[in-house]
Amino acid sequence: MGKADLTNREWSLLEQHLPPSGGRGGRRGDHRTVINGILFRVRTGVPWRDLPERYGAWKTVYERHRRWSADGTWDQLLHAVQAEADLTARIDWGMVGVDSTSCRAHQHAAGARKARPRVPKQGATPRNHRPDEGLGRSRGGLTSEIHLASEGGCRPLSLLLTPGQWGDAPQMIEVLDRIRVPRLLGGRPRTRPDHVSGDKAYSSRRIRRYLRRRGIKHTIPEPRDQRANRKRRGSAGGRPAGFDREHYRRRNEVERTINRLKNSRAVATRYDKRAYVFHGTVTAAVIRLWLRP
Repeated sequence: MGKADLTNREWSLLEQHLPPSGGRGGRRGDHRTVINGILFRVRTGVPWRDLPERYGAWKTVYERHRRWSADGTWDQLLHAVQAEADLTARIDWGMVGVDSTSCRAHQHAAGARKARPRVPKQGATPRNHRPDEGLGRSRGGLTSEIHLASEGGCRPLSLLLTPGQWGDAPQMIEVLDRIRVPRLLGGRPRTRPDHVSGDKAYSSRRIRRYLRRRGIKHTIPEPRDQRANRKRRGSAGGRPAGFDREHYRRRNEVERTINRLKNSRAVATRYDKRAYVFHGTVTAAVIRLWLRP
């Protein structure tokens, strides 16, 4: 057993939520070995063919990761570990920070075929196909952007993958809408944090109106040009945006979350061609953060 493999406690949290394996997928009992292989690759960034032999055939590990990325299994596992954390009061809803980080795409991540997505079979979940595959070109080359919302314990609650040149502010509402933590004791999933923080890039009327409508307190600094424009308009410009310096000092929590997430080399550098596979890679790294005590 490797030093970063799942412990018995961590495996017990995931085992009951895994899909049954049969036929081509092998026995259910080998899920643990396969997941350990996937987590090893996410952490180290090695090519799939270079996985250690203790994890079994590399193609089996890769194919299961690709399949779980396509059918939403990774997302279901993330919701399961978040629900368990919420049940034990390990989620800090008092401050949720929103931010983004850019990931350089490896040369092998480019060149995916421009094919129409296949129509899924009845009862199957469609793949998360994007025509742009979540890749954007800038001065630094091909990049992808990971937008996320992080709770006070430095663990992501939701994430969104976009091309690297896309702006931060237009994605904030979708990132917050993706927060959905099930409640194991019954009731609707929790989707609304108590307080949200963001930097100046997220200062816009649309975002502030959205947060007020949902009854979410927020701490977002107002850029100088927006403040000057509001004052020029007088009473029509509205009231000044509230800014609590004490709350904004916790801004570092989402930045620390990003640093922890990018300790996984397959996240810091994108090696996956398909956006839905890279989304599964990032989600697996997020699950690893939630499993740690």
